[in-house]
Amino acid sequence: MFPIPLRQRPPSLALLSHLRIRYARETLSECICIPKAQLHLQSHITPRPLPRAPAHTAPSPRFLSTTPSLLKKGQRDEPKRTVEKATARSEAADNDPYDFSGLEAGIDRALERLTEDLSKLKPGGRFNPDTLEALRVSLVKGSRETVRLGDVAQVMPRGGRTVVVLVGEAEHVKPITSAILASPHSLNPVPAPHAPLELHVPVPPATQESRQQTVAAAAKAGEAAGHTVRQARGAQQKLLRAMELAKTVRPDDLKRAKERMEKVVEKGNEEVKRRVEGARRALERG
Repeated sequence: MFPIPLRQRPPSLALLSHLRIRYARETLSECICIPKAQLHLQSHITPRPLPRAPAHTAPSPRFLSTTPSLLKKGQRDEPKRTVEKATARSEAADNDPYDFSGLEAGIDRALERLTEDLSKLKPGGRFNPDTLEALRVSLVKGSRETVRLGDVAQVMPRGGRTVVVLVGEAEHVKPITSAILASPHSLNPVPAPHAPLELHVPVPPATQESRQQTVAAAAKAGEAAGHTVRQARGAQQKLLRAMELAKTVRPDDLKRAKERMEKVVEKGNEEVKRRVEGARRALERG
């Protein structure tokens, strides 16, 4: 084989790489207007760093919504029953089944109110000045707000069948007169001739009708007292029921407590009847 002349040899790879770099430098210099000396191109490929994995971030919260399931009629009332049982358990936690202090206090209040109402009734149907003081008076025309007559005037019984009403202010004379005329006691107030703030109220004599009305008022006061006793019994029975639901009392103790409660209530009702009957006999004799 004969050697190939130098000018006829193919260019080496290094020469081709150098030519490429030179050509790229001239092209970039013309495009971006940078001197050739400042362009440094490497003939080899530099390895690029691998991209870093993104930093771990907390996942964003996901909001979930729930739809209540449909319940049957019996299941709907189950939460309400649970709450009632819990309430009853808390009410019965600190109570003694034989503690009737609340019941006895209610009965005492009923008897006190009954005695007060009966004391306002006069024997024989005679008029009681306290009834006049309890009348409601509307001081402003057209207004529904009323005040007690005894708060704006003074009621004093005078000898014979006359009651004197001393009014505090002149503008209250007319409203008080209207209230007395509208009362169911058949009263007719008369202004005093020389005292504009003084009203004379003649009291009508007692009649058979007034006596019957007085006796009926005593019976009505007894019914109100009996109602108060029943309310006290209902409150005590509710406490015992709460203890039963909470299962904090033995069934035997609960049964004996109910029996004692009924005896206390019966005793209170008998006292109400005794006082009403005594007042009735006194009113009829007068």
